[in-house]
Amino acid sequence: MKILIVDDSEPVRRTIRSFVSDLAEDLREAANGDEAIVACRERRPDWVLMDIQMGDMNGITATRHVKAAFPETRIMIVTSFDDAHLREAATQAGAIAYVTKDDLLEVRRILMESLP
Repeated sequence: MKILIVDDSEPVRRTIRSFVSDLAEDLREAANGDEAIVACRERRPDWVLMDIQMGDMNGITATRHVKAAFPETRIMIVTSFDDAHLREAATQAGAIAYVTKDDLLEVRRILMESLP
């Protein structure tokens, strides 16, 4: 599967990558929402693992843009915030999963369940 990791922290992207790299045939990274949209246009990932709090464009807005342009792309929010309002906003934007960064094994489990 093709996976795009979107987080403004390189160490966080590296950590997430260590949990999912063996599941990906193509693994890319982006540091913000704008880069995520460009990467989705270029690579058409199966999954986007999206942080919420980023610089220019937050993950909720980026999710909305990605889903509008690429409805087949599955988006999982991977965030530090365990917040019901953010979870609801992410779902309304088109995310199909919401996982906190302290539960990266859950990220892996969700990805594995999507394998054919």
